[in-house]
Amino acid sequence: MSTIQADIEASLAEAEPEVEVLLAEVVGGKLVRLFIDHPEGVSLELCERVTKLLPLVRERYALEVSSPGTERPLSKPEHFRRYVGRRAKVRTRGAIGPPPARRSFTGELIDASDAEVIVAADTGVVSIPYADIHRSNLLGD
Repeated sequence: MSTIQADIEASLAEAEPEVEVLLAEVVGGKLVRLFIDHPEGVSLELCERVTKLLPLVRERYALEVSSPGTERPLSKPEHFRRYVGRRAKVRTRGAIGPPPARRSFTGELIDASDAEVIVAADTGVVSIPYADIHRSNLLGD
């Protein structure tokens, strides 16, 4: 998890405890893209409330707050566990696996522990430590 994501989660914890931060990423050094979820869904009103609760982020960056959509980002072990059995794309920081090593794996999420996710990719089953994951998301049905 990125530092910006941890800071945003801490800022929202008391004021909006039911808001789940799925992913917070700095894009191009000028924009923070924030994907949130809520048990009752994500509305424009909720996005506006979250935006207003993050003045320190807005001082340094432009802020984009949105719902996860069908290609929901996966950034924590509990996200991967929740969607075992679904198809996802997992991109790693460096090449992993047997030659030819790859940086992108698309397939069914088979299992997810506290340390790694297991994906049944087109080239076979691969175990990917969370520390090696750059970005991951579900694939739309």
